[in-house]
Amino acid sequence: MTGFARAKEDRPTPPEVYNWRVYMSALVISMGVLAYGYDSAFIGTTITQKSFQRDFGLVSMTKQQRNDVSSNLTSIYSAGGFFGALFMYPSLELLGRRMTVIIADVIFLVGAVLCTVPTHQLGLVYAGRLLTGLGVGGIAAVSPIYIAEISPPAIRGRLTGFFESFYQTGAVIGFWINYGIVHNIDPNKSIAWRIPMAVQLIPAGLLAMMIPILKESPTWLLKRGRDDEAYAVYSFLRNLPEDHPYIAEDVHFVKNEIAKERLNLTGNQTASFKDIVRGALKESSMKGMRNRFLLVFLMFMWQAWSGAAAINYYSPTIFRSIGLTDVTLWTGVYGIIKAVGSIIFFTFFIDAFGRKWPWIVSSLACAFCQYYLAAYIAIGKPNVDVKQSPSTVAGGKAATAMVMIFGATWSFGANGLPWIISAEIFPSSLRSISGPFAGMSVWLWTYVVTRALPSMYTSMGYGVYIFFASCLVCASVYAYFFIHETKGLRMDQMDHLFGFERQTVPGAVPNKVSGDDSSDKDHEKDVKVDVSRKEAV
Repeated sequence: MTGFARAKEDRPTPPEVYNWRVYMSALVISMGVLAYGYDSAFIGTTITQKSFQRDFGLVSMTKQQRNDVSSNLTSIYSAGGFFGALFMYPSLELLGRRMTVIIADVIFLVGAVLCTVPTHQLGLVYAGRLLTGLGVGGIAAVSPIYIAEISPPAIRGRLTGFFESFYQTGAVIGFWINYGIVHNIDPNKSIAWRIPMAVQLIPAGLLAMMIPILKESPTWLLKRGRDDEAYAVYSFLRNLPEDHPYIAEDVHFVKNEIAKERLNLTGNQTASFKDIVRGALKESSMKGMRNRFLLVFLMFMWQAWSGAAAINYYSPTIFRSIGLTDVTLWTGVYGIIKAVGSIIFFTFFIDAFGRKWPWIVSSLACAFCQYYLAAYIAIGKPNVDVKQSPSTVAGGKAATAMVMIFGATWSFGANGLPWIISAEIFPSSLRSISGPFAGMSVWLWTYVVTRALPSMYTSMGYGVYIFFASCLVCASVYAYFFIHETKGLRMDQMDHLFGFERQTVPGAVPNKVSGDDSSDKDHEKDVKVDVSRKEAV
């Protein structure tokens, strides 16, 4: 694993820390996100299959009633995602990260079965869609913070980035499964809709089988006072003996931060979670916390108003206008570009380039692509029913290139970075709230944009792309001023970035933010961490 680019280490780190165990754990946690991505891609084509419409009585409905069924199957899933994220809060706090993954996965599996087995009971499909939404909402709430808490700081971006890579991979799988079914299976056979419904069970089933690999988050264990278990988990994940100084430092940093959070929010180092939340709402505490919650909410707003949905909506028209007959194929190519771009960036470059500047560069590049699309549609007026002039066809080829460039550049910007940043910036005492809040924010903004887009197209035409491109420019400005660079920092160092200086717990280790060599020397001078488990904290 040493060949991958890493952020600068927060302190001298034994090479054993970058081992297959922590990578495998992050991959397993992200497995549920495959289902999240798959569900976002397969349902639209599946419910239009002739066999689905026949089996569930849609053929005897009016066009408006069929549209209502389609809308309901989509919206009930979105509602499930929103409330699934919300309902995971007590589980995250009381039962832990690992158990929350198990609960969300079981809910999803039940929902996937209900989507697959009915013959004529549309109500069961509704129930299944609701449960799968609840499941992926829970998975989205827990996965990023779970991965962030087990990750060494220098590769935290890469490991948390598996979330976005798996999401895009799941979406591509969903698209190509539908593509294969449409081209190879009789649409009048029930398996044409049962197969894509049943495929939901595969990633969720793989996650269920690999649950034994997962260890509980050591941060959560230390919050609950289960220090012996935390040492054992750190030893497993870092591939070091339990009495190694590096593990003693990890425990020391986390326990100091927990004590400081409780002391500053409640005046008591052993306060309950209820007291911590009440203390966080005080005006004296709110500045640093309010900034972070607002940042998360706005990051997902910029993500939703980026125009990615508009590209998906209009790209088939662009493809047809230049004579591409297999529009579905080219739509799939666009999805592959997004997925490959995400995998490459989040695997090799996220911890070297950071969070701030990739967001800015991506937003400006995507804005340029959409400004071009607006100009092409306004001037060329592509129409699939009218023979296009040579200049319009040439402009359409350039527009197709812009669609693909958008996919590539979008893959390393606001598409995945909000998940990583939101998982990093909160104190340990509030992550049981921040994870669900991030999940609820993305579902809320996705719903708002999805509902608004058809009306925007009707009233604005090509102006939709000018609007979204301008939003991307604003997003880049916002990122420049308000998104802090967090690469390579420990999660206990984030308060310094958000203007929330804490009182010092007597005997605590100073938490340096710079991460340079002098900080390591200062650390060694300020405190000597005993390798004894009893005296390390």
